[in-house]
Amino acid sequence: MLLEGIFPPITTPFYPDGSLYLRKLEHNVARYSRTQLAGMVVLGSTGEAVMLSDEEQREVLRAAIGAATQDKVMIAGVGHESVRQTAELAEYAARLHYDAVLVRTPHFYRAQLHRRDREPLEMLTYYRAIADRSALPVILYSVPALTQYDLPVEVVAELAQHPNIIGIKDSSGDAKRVAAIVQATQAVRRSVTVTTTFAAVPRRMLLEQEALVAASALANGSAAITVAERMPARTRQKQVGFAVLSGGASTLQACLDAGAVGGILAFATCAPQCCYEVWAAFRDGDAKLTSDKQQKIQAASTSVGSRMGIPALKYACDLNGYYGGIPRLPLLPLTADEQQQVRGQMADIRY
Repeated sequence: MLLEGIFPPITTPFYPDGSLYLRKLEHNVARYSRTQLAGMVVLGSTGEAVMLSDEEQREVLRAAIGAATQDKVMIAGVGHESVRQTAELAEYAARLHYDAVLVRTPHFYRAQLHRRDREPLEMLTYYRAIADRSALPVILYSVPALTQYDLPVEVVAELAQHPNIIGIKDSSGDAKRVAAIVQATQAVRRSVTVTTTFAAVPRRMLLEQEALVAASALANGSAAITVAERMPARTRQKQVGFAVLSGGASTLQACLDAGAVGGILAFATCAPQCCYEVWAAFRDGDAKLTSDKQQKIQAASTSVGSRMGIPALKYACDLNGYYGGIPRLPLLPLTADEQQQVRGQMADIRY
């Protein structure tokens, strides 16, 4: 699977009583599908995945994939503390025809998981066991701000050798670390299927159409059944490396300069076009335009995307035509003063 471009880790909408608001989730996914985003991450950190029950996570995965267009790469966040739970959700995502799974580092038992006398045995075992069992490609997810653990570069390099581990979302915000990961994994080369214009080919584009029942019945009362196969898109093969994706919009340009091929950006949930324009300018080799586009999002992505977090991102989504709503308790909605701050930060970022 080709991983390039910008992916928002979409929010999970809730009713005021805290129950899932799936209609609004579908609305958001349909709207993101009309943008130039490469795809979406469902049940990432911004999606409040840790706040959802197992069944709620499955409901969100079902609703989101059903509303997405077939040209968008859909990534399912499936990370749990145990290999068993993670592998089970990855299997479910595969049945729904997601394209890849994003797996954060387990962290609750970090005192035992990261003992100096045996590190990195646990992380290697965890990710290899999931990659061996998963029908979908695995993307590593290192998010030290939440897990208090940064997946070591040498561990990433070793895991990158696994044929089913295709990339990493690195949320350290450290461009030097991104460069180190790129350097350490540069020998990894894989062949992926792309369109004739070198765009990704999601799994759903290649599925056969379901059998169709003819409207008119035959003379003997039976129905005529026709099976139409989807014509496969014209494709070609492309050689790619281990995909390193930035996890922060405020450091996107620096990470792209360091060798990242895109980003999974919380700020892209409320400002998808602005984030895409940074990547597009970089892809086109226009350094000045890249810098200008990065500067446009710098203050807001730092304040709204990083410092204020999910409640602010959801409020900013409301400002820009996506449904944000309230977070799930114990996260609290913004105060009136905080709302005013977000409105000020987002004043020039309306798409």
